[in-house]
Amino acid sequence: MAFNARELSVLAYANGFTLWHYRTADPSASLTEPGAAPDPAIRSYFAAAGELLRPGDQIIVNLLGENRPRIMSLVVTDVEPNGPVGVAAA
Repeated sequence: MAFNARELSVLAYANGFTLWHYRTADPSASLTEPGAAPDPAIRSYFAAAGELLRPGDQIIVNLLGENRPRIMSLVVTDVEPNGPVGVAAA
């Protein structure tokens, strides 16, 4: 279960906001931060895209690996330089 940069693409960009699309077979729980104490491994999921993502950006995720395909909406909560990217369910 790892981030795949080829599956991340821009859908729209305006006024410093970017709407992204990401497709994955990873479980939805591996993408978001559970509760108040985020798991460092989860915060690292989108770290490879940290130079592209900004707080407030939205990511529409197509989840392909669960019982049936579904869509999940995420918001980027924080981006640390050369470090983890925080996301939460929108």
